[in-house]
Order: sequence, then C-alpha cells, then structure tokens
Amino acid sequence: MATPVGPFDAVDTFLHLGPEGTSVPLEVNESFWQDLTSGGFAHLGPGRLVSTYDFSEDWASWEQHPAGEEVVVLISGALEFVLETDDGERKIKLDQPGQFLLVPRGTWHTANVPQNAKALFITPGEGTGHRPRS
Repeated sequence: MATPVGPFDAVDTFLHLGPEGTSVPLEVNESFWQDLTSGGFAHLGPGRLVSTYDFSEDWASWEQHPAGEEVVVLISGALEFVLETDDGERKIKLDQPGQFLLVPRGTWHTANVPQNAKALFITPGEGTGHRPRS
C-alpha cells in the first residue's frame, strides 16, 4: 500500500510517528479521542502523535507523559506553560512564532493563554495522565 503524501490539514488530520520511521495520517473526527483512549489505534504500536490545537482560554487540567518528552511549537499567539518541578512551578512563555518548549518526561504541566494561540504538539501519548487544575 502506498504511503499517502497529502496535502493534509494539520487541524483535521493528526499524524502518528512510529518507532520504525512510519508516519500514518489519522483523520480527526467525532470519535477520534474515544478511539485513541480505548485502543482503537493499538495496531499502530507505540509512537508520537503530531497534533495542532487552537487555544482561547487557559487549560482546565494538568497532564504528564511518562513515555517521553513532549515538544510544543508555537505557531501564533502566546502561551505560558507551567511545569511542576522539584523546586516548585516553573513558568515558560512562548510568544514568538517558531519558539518551542521541551516538556521533560513525566513532568506535570498546564498552560495559560494570555492571547489566542495555535501550537503544534509532538506527544509520546502512551500512559498520559490528567488531573484537574485547582
């Protein structure tokens, strides 16, 4: 089977990057997140999810990724990431398109949105945890 080459819209199609160098486009539809969390993409094996999101308000929860570092690339707007470290909270502001952040493996993090923003994420999603933001 030939590998699809695109073009793709990064909002409507995410990308699974597999450990053997595979890249599989995934259509984002109404059942995407349910399928993802219920093992609907288990046949792809472990990997990283490339996704794009628009933000207009602060995140409602914290998350952490035990399978590896998460890459966040700012496309537009501004985001302030809050990382929970042994020394307390560390705030990192991204306010120039192209700036990026590496969230260390297993680090709880959330984000404030001082102005509408768009970002691209490369996430090792296996085992991701979430908790409410207080």
